[in-house]
This record gives sequence, structure tokens and C-alpha cells, in this order.
Amino acid sequence: MGGDHGAETIIDGARLALQSNASITQLILVGRPEDIEAGIKRTGCRDPRVTIVPATEVLSMEDKPVEGLRRKKDCSILRAVDLLKEGRGDALISPGNTGGIVAASTIRLRPLAGVDRPGIATVIPGQKNDFVLLDSGASVECRPLHLLHFAIMGSIYSREILGYQTPRVGILSNGTEPNKGTETTQEACKLCKMADLNFIGYVEGHDLFDDRVDVVVCDGFIGNIVLKTLESFAKGLGGWVKDEIFTNPKRILGAMLMKNALRTIKRRLDPDRRGGAPLLGLNGTIFKAHGSASARAISNAIGECTKALQHRLTQMIVADIAKAGALATVQKS
Repeated sequence: MGGDHGAETIIDGARLALQSNASITQLILVGRPEDIEAGIKRTGCRDPRVTIVPATEVLSMEDKPVEGLRRKKDCSILRAVDLLKEGRGDALISPGNTGGIVAASTIRLRPLAGVDRPGIATVIPGQKNDFVLLDSGASVECRPLHLLHFAIMGSIYSREILGYQTPRVGILSNGTEPNKGTETTQEACKLCKMADLNFIGYVEGHDLFDDRVDVVVCDGFIGNIVLKTLESFAKGLGGWVKDEIFTNPKRILGAMLMKNALRTIKRRLDPDRRGGAPLLGLNGTIFKAHGSASARAISNAIGECTKALQHRLTQMIVADIAKAGALATVQKS
């Protein structure tokens, strides 16, 4: 219910996902029944695997997360999270209020054993490799141990979902020298060096798109700024290039000759390609979709969510976090 385009777009995305994925046994739509039923009618989503769970309230983008959840006890985000808590659902996808999703999931589902803070793992496309940015908005204030956990979770996600056998993990900083960064990042570097990671140390902003790193670790405040800056730049660059092309006929002809190359770049930068980012570190599989997500984005997010379940990411995270904790204990003794 929390998306920018209303329930119909979400339902149309569900319809597309069900058509392409026979492994989904049930898809639950949570929200105001009258809106959902109207959306089902308009989209023709008559798949027998669809179930409606009613929720009378919606946590809007303007609501403060914790305050809104206390005030709106019957909002769709809380009802959806409760389905996971009760074992009636395996995964949750929402384009709604990010803070509300993080708060509701953390309070109701609790973090995985050994994990203090969840993190959003956003896959960023590059020229030669896609990399995982984590955290990109869930946990604003972090301690060194939290950054270690992000490194471990990001490495697992990169390995299992992106297919990198030994993902290169780096902590985002203002320089690569050991004395750069903050006390938090310096201490996090020490912890990451002790863990079973392919840890390459600090990485800078200009390393991100130079095929030097596969997992970029930072707190949610920095990560969210990086993510939104990249999204804004990609959108602005596309408009800039288009404006320049149409300044004269020669450029238009050149663009026609480059049509396939430009189409490939556009496809790689398309935010709908994955449709969402996982909130890692909780007792449940949670995916955050863009508030402005299209039906195709929702469909792709459902596909990514299904893939995460099949790879049993949460079980892997628990095992690797426990291993890192045991190693840190041995090192201290």
C-alpha cells in the first residue's frame, strides 16, 4: 500500500511474477481489501495463488517510523511483518516507508543471532562488475562491529546472488592509507582483517567503478547519500546526453550508429532490473523496493526475493557471523 503509484502497480507486478515463476506457492497481498480487489480486477490478476490479508491503515512516507507504527497498529507493513513472524510467509517485499519497514522488521522479527544491526544491500551496476553497497540506509549510526557484520553479509550476498567466488570487500573512506577514515572505520578494518573475508582495506569513491571492489561497506548515513547521488547522477547524465545529441543532425546520426551500445548501457543502469534491495541480518527475508517502483520492478524484486530464499542466505549469515565472533574471542585471549 505504500508505493507512489498505488496498489494497482504492485498487483500488476505480482501478476507478472506469478506468470514467470512456478516455484511461488502463495502470494499474499496485504492492505485495504477494497483497493486490492479493485487492482486485481483492473490488472486481471486472477491467479489462484493470490491471497488477500486485510489491513485498514497505511504507513505513509510522511509518517515518522516508530511513532507511525505505534499510532497505526493495523497498517499494512506491520500486518505483513507479522505474517513472517507467525510462519505464514517466507519473505516480504514492500515499496513503502523505508524507516517503517526497518523498524517493524527489527522489532517484530529481531536480528539474527550475533547480528546487532540490519543493513540494506543495494547492488550498484558498474562498467565491468556489479558491486554491493551495504548499508545503504537502514542503520545510520554504526559501531566497528556493525561494519564487520555488514562486510560478512555483503560478502555472502555477493557470492551467492552475484556469483563472485571470493568477493573483494572494502570499507569506504576518504583515502586508502591506514591513518585515514574515522576511529570507527579504523577499528572496523582491524576486525575485517581477522575475519574470513577477502578484505582489501579502505576504498575511495573513485575505486567504486574501476573494478577494484565487490562489496563496499559503510554506515547507512553515508551509504544512502552515495546511493541517491549515484541515482541522481545517472538520471541527470541520461538527460544531458539526450539534450546534446539533438543539438544537430550529425550528432543524431552518430547516436543512431551507437544505438545498440547506448541501449546496452541504459539496460545496465536500469533500476528496475533488480527491483529491490534486501534488508539483511533479520529473522526473515525482507526486500525494500523503490517507492516509485514500476510493475516490472516489483516483478523482478519478487524474483530476487525468491532467489535469496533458495540460497538460504539467513542460515549462511548466522553461521559466518558466529565464526567471526569465535575468531574475535580467540584473538582477544
